[in-house]
Amino acid sequence: MKTIQKVLTFLLGTMVFMTANAEGDPVRGQEKSAVCVACHSTDGNSAMPEWPKIAGQHEVYLLKQLHDFRKGDQGSRNNAIMYGIVGQMTDKDLADLAAYYSQQKMSSSEADPAYVELGRQIYHGGLLEKGVTACAACHSPGGEGNKLTRFPKVSGQWSKYLSDQLIAFRDGVRTNGAMMVDIAQRMSEEEMMAVSSYMAGLQDGASE
Repeated sequence: MKTIQKVLTFLLGTMVFMTANAEGDPVRGQEKSAVCVACHSTDGNSAMPEWPKIAGQHEVYLLKQLHDFRKGDQGSRNNAIMYGIVGQMTDKDLADLAAYYSQQKMSSSEADPAYVELGRQIYHGGLLEKGVTACAACHSPGGEGNKLTRFPKVSGQWSKYLSDQLIAFRDGVRTNGAMMVDIAQRMSEEEMMAVSSYMAGLQDGASE
């Protein structure tokens, strides 16, 4: 019942957020993206696995994360670097950036063969004994996520970035996703590494 309540609350918040924010202009977003290039590269495919690939990520998800970063230590996703970049940006600036990067193509990543079996089990079947639901239920079987409900695309993302975020959810460093906090607190780090590696290896929304 608690899980259902969290999902309903999340979906309601998504609809309110989508209604309240301005439509972005990808052309203007590209013009404003110079401050993003150092970490995320020109097209949003970061060169370092510590930094996320944002190319091809759902626009509404990117926009929500940018708004959360802009709140700084008063928000649920505090990051000094991101706050320094977006802290003084307007709502329109954020919308334009989200629109631009969402239209780029995310590059592929590879899964570690040692983690494929466990990762596949967790992603598609969950961990029933721990009360962890299948990742595919929200992020889709092929990892493309769901833009209407603001569940992010995870296929092709850096494995290290994904596992770092699971650890951040577990440790309370990142709290802008009640469902993810609950799930991460039930997982071991090996399970996090395995499912992160598996998600990274999913390509173009194709389930392995």
